[in-house]
Amino acid sequence: MTDFLDEKRKEIDARLKELRPLVEEYERLEKAVAALAGVGASGAAQGRRRSGPAAGSRRRGSGSGGGRRGRPRGSGKRAQQAEELVNAQPGITIPELADAIGIQANYLYRVMPTLEQEGKIRKEGKGWHPAAALPQQPSSAQ
Repeated sequence: MTDFLDEKRKEIDARLKELRPLVEEYERLEKAVAALAGVGASGAAQGRRRSGPAAGSRRRGSGSGGGRRGRPRGSGKRAQQAEELVNAQPGITIPELADAIGIQANYLYRVMPTLEQEGKIRKEGKGWHPAAALPQQPSSAQ
């Protein structure tokens, strides 16, 4: 019985060694596709780029993801609306933004940090302000 198990273990190990380079190549290609997402593609055509056997085989929550699905965070109409409201009402909070736009606040908790990283807005306390409007600093040479 132990001979049989040893033989099967060796067969499995041999097969794993054969498949490992393919899996590593697949993961590298997934990362390359994720890195190239959006580069030189229009917004409408970007979502339709996938094709081939790997395109339909991805399942949500599979844990093998090499990148995000969909458009980049903060690039949609809601991000633009939020930025316009921040410019119009400096110091506005996320709940106030959500009420003004008519959406759930949890969505904005994902969008606003992206806008901040892009340098479009900044957070000060609980409120959001236009990035261009810097706070007045008291002059030290009076």
